[in-house]
Amino acid sequence: MNLKPIVPFEPILCERGPSGPQWTAQIKWDGVRMLAYHDGRETRLVNRKRNDRTAQYPEFQDTASYCSASSFILDGEMISFDESKPSFHEIMRRDGLRRTAAIEAAVRTVPVVYMIFDIVYVEGEWVTDKPLSERQRLLAEVVKPGSRVQLTGNFPDGDALFGAMKEKGMEGIVYKDLDSLYVPDGKDGRWRKRKITRDLYAAVGGVTHRDGVVNALLLGLYAPDGRFVYVGHAGTGRLTYADWRELTRIAAVLRTSTRPFVNEPERHRDAMWTTPKLVVRVQYLEWTPGGTMRQPSIQAVMDGMPPADCTTDQAGR
Repeated sequence: MNLKPIVPFEPILCERGPSGPQWTAQIKWDGVRMLAYHDGRETRLVNRKRNDRTAQYPEFQDTASYCSASSFILDGEMISFDESKPSFHEIMRRDGLRRTAAIEAAVRTVPVVYMIFDIVYVEGEWVTDKPLSERQRLLAEVVKPGSRVQLTGNFPDGDALFGAMKEKGMEGIVYKDLDSLYVPDGKDGRWRKRKITRDLYAAVGGVTHRDGVVNALLLGLYAPDGRFVYVGHAGTGRLTYADWRELTRIAAVLRTSTRPFVNEPERHRDAMWTTPKLVVRVQYLEWTPGGTMRQPSIQAVMDGMPPADCTTDQAGR
């Protein structure tokens, strides 16, 4: 392979979308970022961390079936569907495979679609210095959409797209400046992602420590029958270092030798159990098939809120 893998251009996170005629919006697919490299002889699929994933997606070796260019680097996401929408869990069933027999079986049982949204190299030339609008024109010229390959569409009204994606339970949207150049290993406000998040109140049933300070909370909700169900652990969010120090003090007071959860948490070996009296507000993306929150983030400690209010019905579970 004559083409050296690059680190793809990344959007920054935003809470509100930008406005202006130079902005377009695209669906944020809940998949795995993937760049397809073809130098005229060899084809490679490489993720955002520059890890090779060619073997995991053998159905994309026939580049002539989806791209007319003799050489190219395409940027997009591999996605797989769970019922009617993209599922990160499903695509990871493909991305994590290593054995040839398992990969061959998964091609049939876990079909994927390559959603392409950019091109950075074509016919032996880098096009990173061209505006996005021009790169999209090039994409439309060389990519052949089909059952396995699609082009991500542009939407002029980002707010309307965000509302539609929220109704469908999708991950979010990305705003892109049509004048933006492509900067390998870059990340700035010319691309902005707006995630659709959910929130709930959860009680703390355990903690983990790092260097003597609490660094993550094990969270639970009460089921209708009164059982305290583990729903995930969170160590990121809006809390300051002083907040974590205070949580360390409170956890020591609430420490108990008995696991409060009816089910076994993922990180139970290093956990210190606590009586579930402390409540936090948590933001998350969705529920995993295993019944835990995906990407939970602690937003606030809810002083005085009764743990009994932390019920499974607030999450629709």
